[in-house]
Amino acid sequence: MIGVDWGTTSFRAFRLAPDGTIRDRRSSARGIMNVPSGHFGDTLREEIGPWLAAGETRVLLSGMIGSRQGWKEAPYLPCPAGAADLAANLVDIGFDWAQVKLVPGLSGTDEAGVAEVMRGEETQIVGLPASARNAGLVCLPGTHAKWAEMRDGRIVTFTTHMTGEIYAAVRNHTILGRMMADDPPDIQPGDPAFQAGLMRSADPGGLLHHLFGVRAQTLFGRLTEHEAPAYLSGLLIGHEVRAALASTPVASAPLASTPLASALLAAAPLGNVVQVVGAPDLSALYTQAITACGGVAERHDADAAGRGLWQIAAHTSWAHES
Repeated sequence: MIGVDWGTTSFRAFRLAPDGTIRDRRSSARGIMNVPSGHFGDTLREEIGPWLAAGETRVLLSGMIGSRQGWKEAPYLPCPAGAADLAANLVDIGFDWAQVKLVPGLSGTDEAGVAEVMRGEETQIVGLPASARNAGLVCLPGTHAKWAEMRDGRIVTFTTHMTGEIYAAVRNHTILGRMMADDPPDIQPGDPAFQAGLMRSADPGGLLHHLFGVRAQTLFGRLTEHEAPAYLSGLLIGHEVRAALASTPVASAPLASTPLASALLAAAPLGNVVQVVGAPDLSALYTQAITACGGVAERHDADAAGRGLWQIAAHTSWAHES
């Protein structure tokens, strides 16, 4: 079968063997916002045409392609939910060259009862190894970072943090951005300015107060214009991670899935192991932040989306078709 993670700005496809092995993969910048006039069927055929010609007849889509702005809206499924629940609520979509189904997104509420939604991340989460899905926290860094609590292989609850989008907005549309170089170096794990921002996020005063400090620190020469973006990133990610770890009930603190993580967990003040799924560079920064905030991070590659699509398909009739 073919699994497709089709987001707002990117398209990723996986050709999957019957046992879930990823046989081939391809990606492009043809996210749903880059498809002209809603020509989703034509775009899909152009992207996976060679695999269809080779005999693939089943395609499972997840992500923003199932949103109101996508090909067809797949209603949100309320939490708790796992792979079997998602499979039972797939949405059929018309396509002349193969059977195509959409994975629904998930909905829930935060601790105060405010609505939450995700679309696409649920597929990456169910693609984690079984030991990582049994219990604990999963973090998916990104423009709108997601933190999900898992229990018995199902997503119980989750929260969204607009960290990436706020970073871009502050960087490009506030007075703070005027204190920053136009072409700063990429932020690397261990960057002293990033680490300083992480540490600042633990101080009293709150995020809004801390943000103005980016300007003041630069004015007095304590940050250079090249260091300020990394400091801002550390500050925002630090506030996100601290909030997410603090809101995790102690009773649901996860078990580590590797001996090394088990050893580290014994010394972690907050007792949290976090499964981090995403692009390598951003995942590395979140791993540093989680460690600095008292947790233990276990990283997983972005192929979790492909494995998750296979896990969902395994609960459908497709699993019994040749």
